[in-house]
Amino acid sequence: MAEEPAAAGAAHEYPTIDPSFDVVLCGTGLPESVLAAACAAAGKTVLHVDPNPFYGSHYTSIPLLSLASFLSPDPSPSSSTVAAAATSGSHTVVDLHRRTVYSEVETSGAIPELARRFTVDLVGPRVLYCADEAVDLLLRSGGSHHVEFKSVDGGSLLYWEGCLYPVPGSRGAIFSDTTLKHTEKFVAYKFLKVVQEHIAATSASADERGEEEDAAMISEEDLYRPFVEFLNQHSLSAKMRAVVLYAIAMADYDQDGPEPSDKLITTREGIKTIALYLSSIGRFANAEGAFIYPMYGHGELPQAFCRCAAVKGALYVLRMPVAALLMDEEKKHFVGARLASGQDISCKRLIIDPSYKIPTLDVPSDDSNSNFPRSVARGICIFSKSLKQGTSNVLVVFPPKSLEEKQVAAVRLLQLSSNLAVCPSGMFMAYLSTPCTDASAGKHCIKKAIDALFSPQPQDSDGFEGHLESTSESTDDMKPTLIWSCVYVQEITQGTSTSGSSWSCPMPDENLDYRNILESTKKLFADIYPDEEFLPRNSAPVHGDDDSDSAE
Repeated sequence: MAEEPAAAGAAHEYPTIDPSFDVVLCGTGLPESVLAAACAAAGKTVLHVDPNPFYGSHYTSIPLLSLASFLSPDPSPSSSTVAAAATSGSHTVVDLHRRTVYSEVETSGAIPELARRFTVDLVGPRVLYCADEAVDLLLRSGGSHHVEFKSVDGGSLLYWEGCLYPVPGSRGAIFSDTTLKHTEKFVAYKFLKVVQEHIAATSASADERGEEEDAAMISEEDLYRPFVEFLNQHSLSAKMRAVVLYAIAMADYDQDGPEPSDKLITTREGIKTIALYLSSIGRFANAEGAFIYPMYGHGELPQAFCRCAAVKGALYVLRMPVAALLMDEEKKHFVGARLASGQDISCKRLIIDPSYKIPTLDVPSDDSNSNFPRSVARGICIFSKSLKQGTSNVLVVFPPKSLEEKQVAAVRLLQLSSNLAVCPSGMFMAYLSTPCTDASAGKHCIKKAIDALFSPQPQDSDGFEGHLESTSESTDDMKPTLIWSCVYVQEITQGTSTSGSSWSCPMPDENLDYRNILESTKKLFADIYPDEEFLPRNSAPVHGDDDSDSAE
């Protein structure tokens, strides 16, 4: 967990650092930390600095009382003073400035008395699939020895027609679901059987497949069709289509609208995520369901990779801003960085936190997803009664149009409890997010989801204690009372590069997992060191207590 930021204006005694490295990274977000571990594992000399007194940057977990100052920081002093303090006859000095990546911050309610015991994720809602790339990276890099996980034991719920319904993620769950009609069960079971047989057939090599496996494979024509058309072909009900599209295949945008959309996922994409979901169930003996969550919050993940990098020789300095970049005389590429201490550091590769504004990096991304919204609306809630009776941690999915007709994207909510060490006993936290192109519309959608699941704090309530009194006689079918909430909008940026010597990492995206972020990070590493392997399996230190089949 991140510590509280140091007081503004506090004096620092900066250390003297070796003046030359292969790679300098500014910011300890998850992409930068993974890159640091990969570069160190490849034998490169690495300097990793962060202006904050904690690890994680925009991927960190911070105390609740520090949230407001992080989302709405005071303007940082100009770096020109530091840049001018040390002359550089052979380099052009390019000042660095931070840009605001959070906006429209709005809080309501009284902060609980036990506020210091709440830890807030900046990337929420976010989970890891038990079988996804992030878990594999942690295992093969050795980062798994620095972080513990617990399962999202309550599974997933779908908000449909004003009620919460369980998401059946297996054929057994379909038949045990009492909310489904017999016909719905039969059709859903048959569809899932088709998908599982296709997954099994495609996972086998061409030599291992027989006529039966070939016949089970979905045709290429169907794989490139919109997934919703494939679902309609199998006669799934509207509710089951929503379950598959938004709660299992994790589509973000309306897939079932009357107008054609460029945001439709293909059958291939949908089945790929379903395969990940199904393979995650049962991977770890002590993890229920498909999802796991890091103890103490997602800020533990960057720290885990930073520790892996440090073991391989990377040097870490916190509370060390980069004041300026050093460009060669012909201004073709960057050759180093000037630290806040005034020291110049030369390097061959420079990787910068996305919140820094570098004119030569501010170019449109050529990423194939560049047409997607560049913002995500997020929400954080505190309450003292679980959304699902007897459940500590649970995921809730609001499909498009489930809150109102003009809702164009899914809203996801993740409830967390004290068993993850992120809040006091008897309390709960919830994170919400939805992608948006308009900040007001995004915040409106988050607020609609909050209103759908929570009751407002009574006007005569006096903070935390009053909430406990007001809910002491509540019944199980009543909504939890909202104690405190925060809604804000975060900018999304892709990783970029310029002149082949400097790179900027991506901001946290709108997705529930880290797949796209890690894919972007791997591409950045391939661009930086095309001849090096990305975190090879032999890069992890040997631990005698290795337990790769456990979620903790």
